[in-house]
Amino acid sequence: MMTLRKNMAMVVVALGAAMPTFSAAADDAASPRLRTNEAYVAEVSKHDQTLAIDDPMAVFAYVLGSLPERVKVYPTENHYYFAFRLNGIRYAGNIKIDAHLRAEGKVEFSYYEDTAPWLPDSKATAVALDASRGVTVTQVDPLAYRLTYGAKSVVFALNDLSQVKPPPSALAPDDQFIGPIFDESGIRFFLLFNGRLKLFHYVLDETITPADVFVAAPVGHGRIVIGKRTGFAFYRDQHRDRKILIGVDHDNAVANNYLDGPFDQMPDNFIKGDSFRQAVLAAEPYLKGEINRYGSFADGERVALESYMEYRTPKDLEVFDRCATDRRIPAARYEACFALALDGNHGPSARPLAMQERAR
Repeated sequence: MMTLRKNMAMVVVALGAAMPTFSAAADDAASPRLRTNEAYVAEVSKHDQTLAIDDPMAVFAYVLGSLPERVKVYPTENHYYFAFRLNGIRYAGNIKIDAHLRAEGKVEFSYYEDTAPWLPDSKATAVALDASRGVTVTQVDPLAYRLTYGAKSVVFALNDLSQVKPPPSALAPDDQFIGPIFDESGIRFFLLFNGRLKLFHYVLDETITPADVFVAAPVGHGRIVIGKRTGFAFYRDQHRDRKILIGVDHDNAVANNYLDGPFDQMPDNFIKGDSFRQAVLAAEPYLKGEINRYGSFADGERVALESYMEYRTPKDLEVFDRCATDRRIPAARYEACFALALDGNHGPSARPLAMQERAR
């Protein structure tokens, strides 16, 4: 049986979105930021920089020391992502204000060398930081924590989405709202669990203007739309006012970058009691006794809540529309046309749960 765990290499590689770190600053904050090849070449041509890259505390001191006194942590799994170049080599990592560990005065710090796709993944350096390493974690507000190391302190303000709720029109009768998600792509979702069908949906949060522009795919008769920037593909529910995530671009999933999908950004700060664990166990009963209320295993790895396809071309997404318009699919199974099994195939040949049920 394929594991639902997300290994450490995958956790850290998720930080490696190809984002330039130098730019020409615009004087007017309302103007777009200009990025130049000149700045990029100047950055990658440096060969006289010093940093003890094999010493995690030296790297942490550099990262923390480079931050302002207060920063905003947007992703709801509480990762603060960063990247830097050292003598032309790009490194990436994160400081994670983990919902479970922070109560114990701990945070997680990870970084790695961001190698090219054709090279083997580099080994990540990952450490838990607490007072034993000279790092103090102090809660200053319900969703704000001050990290101090040496003379430097930084307040990490977590993303407060506590008042964000889906509109009634976005919920099917059997849907349970698990919590709001802010993905590292900048897209917001509602994580829903359908208790009758035992499946998860990521529904686009349109109570705000999404950070993307969506255009009709060449398949699906206008019912499938894809983000110009993210490549996120959504199905426009024909019975409710909502767009359900059905796919992310395969190349982004392999690169595990900022656009790999929301499976690694659960709504940790907003989960009510044991609701999330019970939903996961309803979908995957064999995990009973293996996960905590956040869907984490004892070793810190998490259930990968991937209910969507990793598509290579928009044509791969046509299967969702075929399912939704197939008269052989009972109306009671309609919502199952927009979810894949968590523990199964997520590639272009995957079939929605409703079609798998029909084939039995």
